[in-house]
Amino acid sequence: MDTSSADAELGGYAFDVFARQCPSRSTLEHVTGRWGGLVLGALHRSGCRFNELRRRVDGVSEKMLSQTLHALERDGLVRRDAQPVNPPRVDYELTPLGRDVAERLFDLIHLVEGRMPEVLAARERYDTARGAAPGTARGGR
Repeated sequence: MDTSSADAELGGYAFDVFARQCPSRSTLEHVTGRWGGLVLGALHRSGCRFNELRRRVDGVSEKMLSQTLHALERDGLVRRDAQPVNPPRVDYELTPLGRDVAERLFDLIHLVEGRMPEVLAARERYDTARGAAPGTARGGR
């Protein structure tokens, strides 16, 4: 077994995100899903309260933000700090693991943002070849 496989092994089980039952798959979904990646990115600079985080992640509903934070907290990526004050104060911040994941996510974000002219040109070529108006997505195949 190579070193990376040995490092990923726990109790005789090697983690493989491509395997349906592997627990790493759900964590990857939490990190790369629509809101998870944005929440990790928003918390990368500094921790913040729920409503501040909701403003940073434009478009997320209160319900989705709450569900996303719970999933990321369960995976050990986000720490929730509830302070016993009146009114209640809850702060969210990245754990060391969450910070490590967010840093790698930022590499991907910067790559995508930096290559958007190519992406937009590819979309336009695709839409033109399929007879769709540029900037619109066509359903079906």
